[in-house]
Amino acid sequence: MSGDCVFCKIRDGQIPSMKIYEDEATLAFMDINPLNTGHCLVVTRRHAATIWDAQVEDLQAAIATAQKVAIALVAAVKPDGLNMLQANGAAAFQSVPHFHLHLIPRWVRDGKGFDWKLVPGDREQITKVGERVRAALGDR
Repeated sequence: MSGDCVFCKIRDGQIPSMKIYEDEATLAFMDINPLNTGHCLVVTRRHAATIWDAQVEDLQAAIATAQKVAIALVAAVKPDGLNMLQANGAAAFQSVPHFHLHLIPRWVRDGKGFDWKLVPGDREQITKVGERVRAALGDR
């Protein structure tokens, strides 16, 4: 655990939260700064700052918990859709350095963002970057 990690403190009961689900690998609780009604977080119990640092089994557990909670959100708040958001590092606007998934219920015309304009990329650059990523995967 990082000594000042807010999510580790929530996990350990040092900071109050509205917990909605927990198992041996994950914890889900309501976001205190919700984008929409029902906005909640799924965190790994084991501290890892980002997806790069997390153990594969913790990531698998987090996505399984996210599905359970998403199904419950449909029953509880009846959204038209759901965004699942995960950020890594300051450049991606990660505000708490502990791996977590945001589950954000969405409604048609809720006035919230996340959409971006589709702008065709440079196919040559896309191919070159894809080749570099493929090569990096081959090293694993």
